[in-house]
Amino acid sequence: MTEAGTARSGDPARGTLDKAADENFPVAPFFLPRAWRDDLMAVYGFARLVDDIGDGDLAPGGADARLLGVAAPRAEDRMALLDALEADLHRVFDSVPRHPLLRRLQPTVRRAGLTPEPFLALIAANRQDQLVQRYETYDDLLAYCELSANPVGRLVLSVTGTSTPERVRHSDAVCTALQIVEHLQDVAEDLGRDRVYLPAEDMKRFHVVEADLAVPTAGASVRALVAYEAERALNLLNEGTPLVGSVHGRLKLLLAGFVAGGRAAIRAIAAAEYDVLPGPPKPGKLQLLREVGVTLRGEG
Repeated sequence: MTEAGTARSGDPARGTLDKAADENFPVAPFFLPRAWRDDLMAVYGFARLVDDIGDGDLAPGGADARLLGVAAPRAEDRMALLDALEADLHRVFDSVPRHPLLRRLQPTVRRAGLTPEPFLALIAANRQDQLVQRYETYDDLLAYCELSANPVGRLVLSVTGTSTPERVRHSDAVCTALQIVEHLQDVAEDLGRDRVYLPAEDMKRFHVVEADLAVPTAGASVRALVAYEAERALNLLNEGTPLVGSVHGRLKLLLAGFVAGGRAAIRAIAAAEYDVLPGPPKPGKLQLLREVGVTLRGEG
């Protein structure tokens, strides 16, 4: 068993929360107030658990399933786990949840006055993943991101007490961009799960078929398609960047880190000449820090 697997079986909450270190953006960096860090990690833990269920990354009948009251699901019974998670989410708001990650979330919900809707949207996105494996148009993909990504940014604003309609609009642009970037990094992995998040209409435009995504190294057409989608993501990041300038202090630095994480990932994809098939191109820490500085200076 791997170290991560040991952590997962011994402490489901810890095994999930440790994945924060692998994200493109800082989840709850040290410079934030302790209460914010705790709340952001609680939100992250829920979002990560939902994704792990939706992606089939939990062992059938493992600790998470038992905690949610699903004793021995088959590997394909992700819907049952998502249903059980939704039931436990409702306990966060009216009783005592079963899963330690949701028990951790309960004080955050009460402190920040959070509502069930953004959490339910994340569950809905993962239910959609079980039913929809291809997206015909870019607008279809944006509608998916409205469920899978945008609620996280809205929760960050709510937790920090800074939510306004304009900030939500800018946050949605940033979160959708980050989701698209992640899809670009994970083209090969997603295909292995029988999912393609590159819009079919764009694949046709660039003369790309799914077989072109199942090879070790991307050809020219795939690279051109990835470059096109990366440019779209960068435009969304730029659209959402005024969010950073709308706040102050340590929150400004946190939000700059989100934007910078997306920009650094796009630069890493470009540095790989848009060949994402060998594995996810990842930016180094120095590149991330540079992008944070650029974002804070409003030069991005």
